[in-house]
Amino acid sequence: MSFLSGVLGGVVGAEMLNVVQGVLDKHGGVGGVVSQFEQQGLGATVKSWVGTGSNQPITPAQVQQGLGADTVKQLAAKAGLDVQDMLHKLSTVLPQAIDKLTPAGTVPKT
Repeated sequence: MSFLSGVLGGVVGAEMLNVVQGVLDKHGGVGGVVSQFEQQGLGATVKSWVGTGSNQPITPAQVQQGLGADTVKQLAAKAGLDVQDMLHKLSTVLPQAIDKLTPAGTVPKT
């Protein structure tokens, strides 16, 4: 069992575990995902996922803005989903995943 599946297995489910791993891999980990969302004007939202308070929601359109249309298309194709389904799932799963991967309210260095 990988570290990621141990942390996220019960949160995101098996179907989305590979998708979340793909997002993390593409952006160089949690810090890279946070940085990407900040660069796209979604800093307050992504920081709420890292912090210890409640997570701000994100819309499917904002997920696409944060990750980029090409990335979302690639993730959807790998998972066998259409882009809209992928965006909807990521808008639910990504806040939970980032939250669980930052339990102390800080982005891990690695």
